[in-house]
Amino acid sequence: MKLLLHICCGPCLVYPLSVLREEDVEVRGFFYNPNIQPYTEFQRRRDSLVDYAEEVGLPLILREDYPLEEWLRAVAFRETERCSHCYHLRLSAAARTAKKSGYEAFSTTLLYSKLQDHERIRAIATSVAKEAGVDFFYRDFRQGWREGIKESQEAGLYRQQYCGCIYSERDRFAPAKRRP
Repeated sequence: MKLLLHICCGPCLVYPLSVLREEDVEVRGFFYNPNIQPYTEFQRRRDSLVDYAEEVGLPLILREDYPLEEWLRAVAFRETERCSHCYHLRLSAAARTAKKSGYEAFSTTLLYSKLQDHERIRAIATSVAKEAGVDFFYRDFRQGWREGIKESQEAGLYRQQYCGCIYSERDRFAPAKRRP
């Protein structure tokens, strides 16, 4: 199978890529994450991924556009639904790119994280797959959570401390008493 794999970051790629390659899936990575803020964090995650992909021989499609204003307008006053918007934005881009580029299916490394909402990701990905006319390949990669962390540390990958958006950064670092 030819699979386009949306990648949120290098550390979340390690385990899913090893599993997919063991199953002889032909994988190409797709990096599109305008939710990552600030821009310097976006660059750091992208650059770390590019270095790792080179090291493991993974071809990448990098979307360099960074529609920050679009993302902010979509989540302003809808902060409790920001993750749904974020999933939809990135997964629909992956689905359209997979269809346009001739891939049989697409998936995402978001399915590796124990901190992401798998059911919501799966529902959104299934919906955008139908709209784009390409299959969504679902796999629960969470069982490799510890293994992936260990391998990404051994590989020296940059390991970020929050999901990506300004809200997740605040939730990670700001004292709870300062939050709204």
